[in-house]
Amino acid sequence: MARLSACIELIFSEYSFLERIAKVGEIGLPAVEFWFTGQNPDDPAAEEDFYAKIGEMAAKANVAVSDFVVNSPDGSITGSLVRREDRDDYLRRLQQVVKLAKLANCKTLITCSGNTVPDRTNDEQVECVIETLTAAAPIVAAAGVTLVLEPLNTLVDHEGYFLDSSALAAAIVREIGHPNVKMLYDVYHMQIMEGNIIHNIRQNIDIIGHFHSAGVPGRHELTSGELNYPDIIAEVDALPYDGYFGLEYVPLMPSEQSLSLLKERLGL
Repeated sequence: MARLSACIELIFSEYSFLERIAKVGEIGLPAVEFWFTGQNPDDPAAEEDFYAKIGEMAAKANVAVSDFVVNSPDGSITGSLVRREDRDDYLRRLQQVVKLAKLANCKTLITCSGNTVPDRTNDEQVECVIETLTAAAPIVAAAGVTLVLEPLNTLVDHEGYFLDSSALAAAIVREIGHPNVKMLYDVYHMQIMEGNIIHNIRQNIDIIGHFHSAGVPGRHELTSGELNYPDIIAEVDALPYDGYFGLEYVPLMPSEQSLSLLKERLGL
């Protein structure tokens, strides 16, 4: 049965950040995830204190912290994988972020590619991503963490983003060939870019380390739109995958009602 993880950047947003973790526990979901909340490289002590509180609240609420983000999609925060000149800063920051992951008892970190660099070829940028993630692999492996590379859509949400293909993301991950570097398969983003969702999941399940989901179009509830999420989740359940299935959508109704309806419709 799919283990759902609620993105608390978007769900229960009317509560404080730590209160959202408790609310997810009350609704009966097993995990939470988030983006950059509380990351403050200029004040490491405050940053570490906040992530320790996240870990404490998650333990109290009996939920896991499934994952959070290392760098922003465009690469402006923590650096870009497609810019070689960002590599040292990215790796230095990654070493700090794995410490935060340990404090939050989190085993997966999401990394984005950054935006396309106009004066560099596609091959040059792919090579740079491979080199940087190859250097990142031993850092996350030593911490017992998996780094997942996320392709995003460039048609609706992330114009200019470099990695907008699951096939390219899979090729990069396979070229690196490290068990602690995998792909994040976002059903919402990949439906917009390429469709053929179940086939692509089957082809790449061996290197998928996390899933994201939302309704298409609109990025709202999974219970509406053009995607058949009961079938998609049933397919994931039938495959050799033991990670989380992340809910990264913007609710159109109160979060508690939205999540309850989703659990009912998905038969969870």
